[in-house]
Amino acid sequence: MDPILNPFSPGAGTPPPELAGRDAVREQVRIATARVRLGRPAKSIMLVGLRGVGKTVLLDQMRRETERAGMRTIRIEAPEGRSLPAMLAPELRLSLLALSQIDAAKDKAVRALRALAGFVGKLKITYHDIEVGLDFEAEPGLADNGDLERDLTALLNQAGLAAQAADTALILFIDELQYVPEPQMAALITSLHRCAQDSLPIALVGAGLPQLRGRMGNAKSYAERLFDFPMIGQLEHGDARLAIEVPCRKEGAEITDEAVERIIEHTHGYPYFLQEWGKQAWDAAAASPITLDDVNSASQLAVAALDESFFRVRFDRLTPAEKNYLRAMAALGTGPHRSGDIAEQLGRSVQSLGPTRSSLIQKGMVWSPTHGDTAFTVPLFDEFMLRIMPEPPERQAVE
Repeated sequence: MDPILNPFSPGAGTPPPELAGRDAVREQVRIATARVRLGRPAKSIMLVGLRGVGKTVLLDQMRRETERAGMRTIRIEAPEGRSLPAMLAPELRLSLLALSQIDAAKDKAVRALRALAGFVGKLKITYHDIEVGLDFEAEPGLADNGDLERDLTALLNQAGLAAQAADTALILFIDELQYVPEPQMAALITSLHRCAQDSLPIALVGAGLPQLRGRMGNAKSYAERLFDFPMIGQLEHGDARLAIEVPCRKEGAEITDEAVERIIEHTHGYPYFLQEWGKQAWDAAAASPITLDDVNSASQLAVAALDESFFRVRFDRLTPAEKNYLRAMAALGTGPHRSGDIAEQLGRSVQSLGPTRSSLIQKGMVWSPTHGDTAFTVPLFDEFMLRIMPEPPERQAVE
């Protein structure tokens, strides 16, 4: 099989050749954003799920669909260590400049740009990473109190008025939202709530790890009434088959039923892993159809590729104590696991392991589905830990 024509594309945020199994949530976002544009009530939407389920791909696809529907969008990613104002201000400036070119919205967009100038000028004292060009002088008293919650509310209110005047909507698409610090998350939720109360055409479509729902609830108790939280998981069996079969057929190739079933068995239907196995099976096959033998030959290469990229990049960020904690989890199986069972594996008390667990949650490696439980955020990471650390840590190894 020609590797140049290989349709499969494992990679961070790389669009798959067939976006299978996500039509329902795409339609949910289409309806919500269209309602917001009309000034009608609609909840913003938070996509939550483990690593490798395609949240980023889905977010980008929905952003393209929103833009094709005639709405303005802002796309940012919230990495660790950057403030929300620093990420939001430059992108909001670009959107407001575009709106200022529309005659019906010019005056309101310019006022919003003045609000942005006041917002940046005052908050630079608190958030030193804000770097953005300013096009207009600040208007005294407009988004310049130096309080993030009040100023962001005023800023998004002005942006919403500009979008309304242009007969459009402004939709924020934010990835990795779980990394936004809680006070900044609270300010964002409050601002969106006020825009919704004023029927302004602004909404948020976000994505993050499963702990996002709890973090937003902690930030503002009414968050669960303001947002929908569709869970993005592994693909259903039929959709997983489509994710493998359709790309092959588009390239004039076939794959046997047995080969597809073996790929699904190995990957558990997780989209990223389907792409990796599909790529390796294509390259291993001498000719169409791709057979079970081809998949079996490719599986070792697929596991090695995942170990060196998808898994290893996360493993290398861990301290020795964190690695030992995750190795103890892996020994117990897929999970979730009770904190006491993990502590027992290490010969430690639950309390002494609290800082290690908290650090792993902060790094996005584990999450707590229910109180006292801990689960991996990366699918199949338990299998990887057993491969890379065949010997369990000695009891009392975690510090």
